[in-house]
Amino acid sequence: MADRVPLDFDPAVHGLRSLLLGITDDALTGPTPCAQWSVGDLLDHIVRLSLEFTQAARKLGEARPPEQPSAASLPRHWRSRLPVLLEELAVAWRDPDAWTGTAAAGGVTLPAAEMGRVAMTEVIMHSWDLARATGQEFIADPRVLEALAEFLSQAALTDAPGLFGPRVAVSEDAPLLDQVLGLAGRDPRWHPGHPGVSARSSSAAS
Repeated sequence: MADRVPLDFDPAVHGLRSLLLGITDDALTGPTPCAQWSVGDLLDHIVRLSLEFTQAARKLGEARPPEQPSAASLPRHWRSRLPVLLEELAVAWRDPDAWTGTAAAGGVTLPAAEMGRVAMTEVIMHSWDLARATGQEFIADPRVLEALAEFLSQAALTDAPGLFGPRVAVSEDAPLLDQVLGLAGRDPRWHPGHPGVSARSSSAAS
């Protein structure tokens, strides 16, 4: 069914689930590319966005303001819970109906096709965030990156307050992943010892 929808979430979700295996308890307090968020905060955000975007795909989402993520709110058994939520997210966006009409999540209502692309952007960007914060390798499907680069290049997104962070300039010959990172407001050079520019996450995922 995945070939009948604009984007296949399965590979991206599988990659994110694999990254979870490399996160130790000691890493939860470490910094991430997301401004003022620890790894634990980011994981709580991923729990929330998984739920929000699954509901959005099923047309059950609410356009309510997002809540601030906190490691203190991270489910105790997140290592077993989060993979299940991510799988449910992938399953929800396999349905062609998820991409039709409108969808709401975290204070934003958008055409469902755009909401699906926002959801994929969140999965890819936060996978990179976690990988970079915890010293793991991250590889994204070039086809997905091409789709996100086109989506994030839209002028309308620049004028959407809070949807993504301010764009970070990268060279025109930079790798495609770096270009997408810059469009989503991330500094591709970021690592824990060189914070650089921190990102602001999408308000469409709480």
